[in-house]
Amino acid sequence: MTLIYKNKILLYSFIFLLGLISSYSLPPYNLFFLNFFSYPAFLWVLLNYSKDKIKSFNIGWMFGFGYFISNLYWITNSLTFEDTFKPLIPFALILIPLFLGLFYGLSTLTFSFLNPKRNFLSILILVTTLSIFEYIRSFIFGGFPWNLISFSFVNHLEFIQIISIIGTYAFNTVIILLFLLPVILFLDYTKNFKIGLFFVFSIIFFTNYFFGYSNLKNYKLTEKNDLGFIIKVISPNINIDRYFQNENPSDLISELIKISEPNPQNETLFILPEGILSNVYLEDLKKFKHLFLNNFSKKHKIILGMNIYENQKIYNSLLVLDNELNVLKKYYKNQLVPFGEFLPFEKTLGNLGFKKITKGYQSFSADMKREPIKLNDYSFIPLICYEIIYSGKINKSKKYFDFILNISEDGWFGNSIGPYQHFSHSIFRSIEEGKTLIRSSNNGISAFVNPKGQVIDKNLTTDKGFIEISSFKKSDKTIFSSQGNKIFFYFLFIYISLIFFFKIRGN
Repeated sequence: MTLIYKNKILLYSFIFLLGLISSYSLPPYNLFFLNFFSYPAFLWVLLNYSKDKIKSFNIGWMFGFGYFISNLYWITNSLTFEDTFKPLIPFALILIPLFLGLFYGLSTLTFSFLNPKRNFLSILILVTTLSIFEYIRSFIFGGFPWNLISFSFVNHLEFIQIISIIGTYAFNTVIILLFLLPVILFLDYTKNFKIGLFFVFSIIFFTNYFFGYSNLKNYKLTEKNDLGFIIKVISPNINIDRYFQNENPSDLISELIKISEPNPQNETLFILPEGILSNVYLEDLKKFKHLFLNNFSKKHKIILGMNIYENQKIYNSLLVLDNELNVLKKYYKNQLVPFGEFLPFEKTLGNLGFKKITKGYQSFSADMKREPIKLNDYSFIPLICYEIIYSGKINKSKKYFDFILNISEDGWFGNSIGPYQHFSHSIFRSIEEGKTLIRSSNNGISAFVNPKGQVIDKNLTTDKGFIEISSFKKSDKTIFSSQGNKIFFYFLFIYISLIFFFKIRGN
């Protein structure tokens, strides 16, 4: 370690490696135990340079860079579909993780200003600064709350049931604290104090485990509710390359119908993914009305993602149609993907030859409304693609709803870890809100998930077919669904109060 401390290249390479190791705790690997090494080592190195503000910032920055370059490399796949974007791949691969790593750098810089010592207080300070800047990252400039370290527990449902009360961001502070606890072994405390501290935290975490275990066990006793109709969640698995080849839309529609297997006698709601007919706008869909009339009956409703051109604006929308293609309900996407669906500083960058990554030149427009969609006596909260990743922001109207409905096109991720990471956010939202999740994804994971995050049925990224749903279990309204991210700030208040308490005590 002495050699690492004396050599800048070795120091930053080691920190970069620690961030890289932590990234393998995330889906689809879920090796959460790696963080019990990487996070304590990260803090220990940081403590050795806490008086050097520049090095403190660089240590956090390099850790974040290593963390994000490993788990966000798939973003560059979206640049491979058009030759215009291919030269940007090396820049996107490096610059996006470098930018996101800045939030870790700012957290360690703030950490250094608080004059941390080699005691338990240093753990509390780092937990607080990391939690604050991870929250800022999730909302600033539109926000990108992707791959919080708490998602490393997505496969351990007993541990994450607590987010139905405290939410993802508050849970994230607890998880960072958990991963940093091994540092106590190396601090200047008596053996009895260390044992006592571990005993206290062991009780807390095992209490959380048994709370989650009990929550899941009691939910098993909940009775199923018959829907009174069938929901078919379609996974077309249509290669996204086909959208750039101007394929005849009637061929795509016929293929979707074949996969859906409509039965005219059964009352059915068909849910298809986002942008599944990206070459067709709503006003052009009428040309293919005969295909719908010949295959769907009056007992059928169809939900699909489609582009709408309205008042000289383009919207990424979710539509509910009948078999005659009448629009029964519609929702316009609120949260657009920067550079993917809209070009920031469009006038300036457009003049330089840039465009959005999705097909076409005009940027999509965002809407501000998100109301539950009422169908067959049930209400659905509509979310398109990565709108599912925003904790505490999915039910803007605060009205009652029965299902979270997420449609997505994950073909942009390619054959990568991206679809698994995207799906992990869905699990967290279902538990937070205490609602059943229905997810239809093209080239991604389509699923039926209960309010406790248990996957009842799913189609993987390579599957073509459908999930059939005829019943579901309800769940009580969660504390988080009514309180939202206010609970995160309660946690911050507790951490900051403890920091000031220990500072005043000088211990």
